Amino acid sequence: MINVAKLKGKIAEKGTSQRKLAKKMNITAKTFYDKMKKGVFTNLEIEILVKELEIENPLEIFFTN
Repeated sequence: MINVAKLKGKIAEKGTSQRKLAKKMNITAKTFYDKMKKGVFTNLEIEILVKELEIENPLEIFFTN
């Protein structure tokens, strides 16, 4: 499960939006919102988020208990 609060913080920090990230991930905004709500992304989606948001320590966001 992911730490949604930290991910939202990174999105805000980078000055982007969930809608823009969804487009880069080639999914709809609704799908992105649903994934955020469930706290589940695929490995490829995580790779895109790490790259786009320049996340230095992905473990603290994407691999929490």
